[in-house]
Amino acid sequence: MSISPFRRGSFARLLCLLGVLGAFSRPCASASDFAARFDRFKTNATQAELYRFLYAVPKAGDLHHHAGGSWRMEDLFAVATDTRRNGGDRFYTRLKAGGCPEETNSWRKFQTIDRSTWKTLPGCAQEEFVPLDALTVPQRGAFIDSLRLDAPGEGRTEFFEEIWPRLGALSRSVEVFLEMTVETAKRYGAEGVRYLEPQTIPVGLVDAQGAAVDPEEFHRRLKARLEMPDAKATGVEMRWQVVVLRFTPVAEKGVEQAHDFVDRHRDLWVGINMAGREDNDKGHPRRFLDTYRKMRLRHSGIGLAIHAGEVDEPNPHMRDTLLLGATRLGHGNNILTDEDLLLHLRSGIAMVEINLVSNLLLGYVDTYAQHHFPELLRTGVPVALSTDDSGMWDSNMTDEYMTAVTEFALTWDELVRCGRNSLTWSFAEPALKEKLLAGYDRDIQAFEARLGTDWTAALKTVKPVSYGFALRRWGLTN
Repeated sequence: MSISPFRRGSFARLLCLLGVLGAFSRPCASASDFAARFDRFKTNATQAELYRFLYAVPKAGDLHHHAGGSWRMEDLFAVATDTRRNGGDRFYTRLKAGGCPEETNSWRKFQTIDRSTWKTLPGCAQEEFVPLDALTVPQRGAFIDSLRLDAPGEGRTEFFEEIWPRLGALSRSVEVFLEMTVETAKRYGAEGVRYLEPQTIPVGLVDAQGAAVDPEEFHRRLKARLEMPDAKATGVEMRWQVVVLRFTPVAEKGVEQAHDFVDRHRDLWVGINMAGREDNDKGHPRRFLDTYRKMRLRHSGIGLAIHAGEVDEPNPHMRDTLLLGATRLGHGNNILTDEDLLLHLRSGIAMVEINLVSNLLLGYVDTYAQHHFPELLRTGVPVALSTDDSGMWDSNMTDEYMTAVTEFALTWDELVRCGRNSLTWSFAEPALKEKLLAGYDRDIQAFEARLGTDWTAALKTVKPVSYGFALRRWGLTN
């Protein structure tokens, strides 16, 4: 009998309970006892104790992860103002307007440009910009805060229309991108994440002199940076997805180019994603059906994980995204409005990437009582927790786990199942996937053994790192 990997852990526990595993029953019994202890612990622990526990939990993978949106903004500021790490560039951010006659509103406050762009501006416009390394302490704080959702009333418009454009040259600098990739891996690795599948667009990058870096060169530089000792020391494996902005006039061509690029670089690139506001009707999934079918004539084995259902109203986007060939659906906020689709997904044809913090901050749910996650989890639809844009939320993966446990009373088995799903449904090559799954199972068993019977004592050595979201949501500080 064949057992799919993502069901194997639960099957083993069942065999243990039935006495089938014989000499191997003790680890399973221990796991069962651990699950019962977890239920008692989460009921009686303080929020700080529960957060410390969840920070220490092995967390497997993060599959829905936008590269630039996941950068910790304090880390980004440090890299952007360090010429040893940014290729010798200097970045400027706009602090004022009105310095030029016939001023246009083409620039945003805190929009960032590089030195080569700044030099092309007329003197009156140059005066509107201040070098990042010359900002006062209050200005620096305001600049960093402008790159994340951390105030009441901020939401989708701020995120989609303001924050991403403010990044400006910081998101296009190849040196900054490479350094922030490793900084992000360090941060995720510290809280037990072992696999990331970042999404990015490998075009439009420039070097410190403002010269274009073509996708082939970017691939070579990214691969080389990930082989350096500090990247290896994070313990985090990465495989990458190419993003296509779905609502642009040339998005079909982008899908074709993405397939060709991934096919040429399967050592690092494993999938394609389509992103962009789904409430922009120019990017509906059926627009791309012929293009994906055309690509399947030329390419095999390229993963598709597409944003779907990240809208308020019922629509057929999730169903149509499955028709495109996707095996992972990002968000799925309106999934419960399509009961036939919900039944279909219970067959295990696709996994839904759950982004709890993102959905709350962008207003796709007003409260977690409205969220689709527990319904999917407990009716057999494959799901995994992910962070989406943790740098812009001022959050981390532990916040996703904490939200899931506190809002939906996640059991230990459900928590572990979400972790395994994040690896089973990854686009990692078979050898790496097998290695990651085996490592995750070992890490979970070691974690259970390390905590022993006195969890309070065992957790005293854990020093969780939390950010603004945890402070605002649960009052937690480091």
